[in-house]
Amino acid sequence: MSAPLRGGWRAVALAALRERDPLAKAEAVSALHARTLEAAARGESAWDAPHALEAPADLPGRPAQPELVEPRSLQRRSMSTPQGRVVLLHALAHIEFNAINLALDAVWRFPDMPNAFYADWLKVAAEEAYHFSLVRQRLADYGHQYGDFPAHNGLWEMCERTCDDVLARMALVPRVLEARGLDASPPIRARLKQAGDHESAAILDIILRDEVGHVRIGNHWFRQLCDERGLDPHEAWLTLAARYHAPRMRGPFNVEARRSAGFDEEELNALIAQDAAASEK
Repeated sequence: MSAPLRGGWRAVALAALRERDPLAKAEAVSALHARTLEAAARGESAWDAPHALEAPADLPGRPAQPELVEPRSLQRRSMSTPQGRVVLLHALAHIEFNAINLALDAVWRFPDMPNAFYADWLKVAAEEAYHFSLVRQRLADYGHQYGDFPAHNGLWEMCERTCDDVLARMALVPRVLEARGLDASPPIRARLKQAGDHESAAILDIILRDEVGHVRIGNHWFRQLCDERGLDPHEAWLTLAARYHAPRMRGPFNVEARRSAGFDEEELNALIAQDAAASEK
């Protein structure tokens, strides 16, 4: 019998993160998730939480295309035209591809976390892979594929900035970057429906439903880590947002979705007040 893999399933997640081909990455994530669920049903686990894995230089694995550019140089087109909807769908595909990488990075990077932490983020990675497959197929319906248009690297840049602290990662990736998707999805969905693209709008429904759960997972682990470190979650978030240069969150906010995702009333009120104060300047 061969020796167990150092890092266990976390090492397999790292290998998936390094995979450059988007389809192969999505398939690897789905296979690993299924494997862990089957093992859990038998009462088995192989996360190897105590083992710290060495960061390779080739993270994240991604294809040669799309070209990564500054956000300000990206195309902005009306969703009333097919070409505008294609550009939007490509942007969504890029977000979902990056979301796979972000979730996988949480699985492998942080040792000594509870097994439930790794299981949660692998589940998120598998759902993001499903989202990517849906958007990729919709792009194909329009005669395009992922990589046909430029994209930006903002999501992964925050992942790199928070690589030194799991608390910062939980504070700023799911609770800021992914939570912005909760706010953005409803108006995008409405414009797609108005344009008659009901198939794409239905994909947005699936993504929003699952993203509420992803942000809720981030909120859960953020608060648990704050509790373990004796920190007030509201003060800790403000400190981390300033330290790691988190982007300012702009309204309007999907308060119902954010509430369902685990934001408390104090956080929601502070968010709305902050946005109102910034708008007055």
